[in-house]
Amino acid sequence: MEREGGKPAAVVAVVTEPRFTQRYREYLEKEKLLDRQHRVEKMPDGTVALPVLGEALPEQHLRELRNRVAPGSTCRLTQLLHPVPSKKAQGRSPAQRLCLEVSRWVEGRGMPWSAELEADLPRSWQRHGNLLLLSEDCFKAKRWKSLEPELWETVASALGAQRLAKRGRVSQNGTRTPAVTLLLGDDGWVEHVDNGIRYTFDITQCMFSFGNITEKLRVASLPCVGQVLVDLYAGIGYFTLPFLVHAGAAFVHACEWNSHAVVALRNNLEINGVVDRCQIHFGDNRKLKLSNIADRVNLGLIPSSEEGWPIACQVLRKDAGGILHIHQNVESFPAKNLQPSGSGEIEKEHWPYPQQIVTSQRESGATRNSKTKVESAATKPEWHRWAESAETRIATLLQQMHGNPWKTKILHIQPVKSYAPHVDHIVLDLECRPCPLVG
Repeated sequence: MEREGGKPAAVVAVVTEPRFTQRYREYLEKEKLLDRQHRVEKMPDGTVALPVLGEALPEQHLRELRNRVAPGSTCRLTQLLHPVPSKKAQGRSPAQRLCLEVSRWVEGRGMPWSAELEADLPRSWQRHGNLLLLSEDCFKAKRWKSLEPELWETVASALGAQRLAKRGRVSQNGTRTPAVTLLLGDDGWVEHVDNGIRYTFDITQCMFSFGNITEKLRVASLPCVGQVLVDLYAGIGYFTLPFLVHAGAAFVHACEWNSHAVVALRNNLEINGVVDRCQIHFGDNRKLKLSNIADRVNLGLIPSSEEGWPIACQVLRKDAGGILHIHQNVESFPAKNLQPSGSGEIEKEHWPYPQQIVTSQRESGATRNSKTKVESAATKPEWHRWAESAETRIATLLQQMHGNPWKTKILHIQPVKSYAPHVDHIVLDLECRPCPLVG
């Protein structure tokens, strides 16, 4: 068993002379107290240490060993600070080790192990440093309640962790606060590293999606040197930091209304050395006072960022426009045929004129930046239809807001991840430029 960083977790062992080892082993096996996860070890003084389950061996068992199992034997407890995993344990998966250790611990408490309890154990989890985040669909049986809080120490030890938390459903309160309960440990602050960027956050208060790594890598490759960016849903800096650290953005205005996320964002800007190139705007971004400032706008909110579209149009530079990165969950229908994407890029333009918006035919565009190429073999027609609808809406908003026509172009549609069955999280890169005034 190892803790984070490769340090083994100490285990309790009962010590006796070599000639009594087999008697001790048989007794401990019969009482289901022998720890099969670790090897029996020879001590420097010639005695032998047999690892046992739990944090201590009850005195009644020590008396039984001394007086009846092996009269006259040395019988004392010790801690093995560097226990060696048994050969059998080394061949087990973490889930198998968890099941074995928890089942033995439960039986050691006098409670029968059952198929119901085994089915209620987690099969997967997220590791954040020395904290493990369990999914919401485990440890639901009422019988677990009577075993707390020692149960969580056993689970953490079995999985080589020091802290434990359990995920619930995300609160639909606008700030997307995760319903995470800390089961073991003093706090939920963790650190995660993606592409050389350090993210710290309180896992009980802030979301973190491993599935967004492809988009964070893509953002990091965009040509943003010298550009000003507005991140309308900054969170703890999921995209703000890649834009600053790797893409070379000159300055980012980061908008966020979750106070816990803002605390984490400030920390992350500091520890990544970019705090002087970012201003945090705390509060509702729909009330943002900025305008005519952005070369790019990131709208990283799902299932939809549509409420942020008007403010995105407001902050774009009036003289040169810019690019919107619009996130959206789009439902797809598997019975329909997929449409080949060719190079993976999609280009389509809206050329608005006074009093009307004229939509051009879709063009087959060549890939201008291989780093932003869609890697999937086919894009879905539902993605195209949503992108065209979003483009039309944005073109209308721009004309209404600025009083003059704007040219819009679909540059790219990027799949991020599957959000749910037949629901895809995608990003639309939409170029928006003001049309030259005529006459």
